[in-house]
Amino acid sequence: MNLLERFTETLSTYRRHGWQLRRVLLRPESRTEINESTARVFENAPLEESTVDALWFSRASHAGREAWELRLIAETPYALFETFEADEAEEDREEVRQEMEARMREYVGRS
Repeated sequence: MNLLERFTETLSTYRRHGWQLRRVLLRPESRTEINESTARVFENAPLEESTVDALWFSRASHAGREAWELRLIAETPYALFETFEADEAEEDREEVRQEMEARMREYVGRS
């Protein structure tokens, strides 16, 4: 399965379960594979350069919370999950998301 097929399959699975794509993390070499016509699968989500290929998803969770999941796009699936309180400041949320990205990079580096 090529990279675009992995992205498309993952997007389809998450959409089926009510997740919304929020961000796309791409390695520079992956970015060259994703051209303007194929980038439309990302639904205008921001594309960010990274050392991993991953997708950020979010959806409503119980008790007014919001769930976020960072999903690695690789042969072996891996994801990190976090929920945020409705009144949690966006700066605090972003700090947690940055920590999750760092943990994802660390995981990929060990693999």
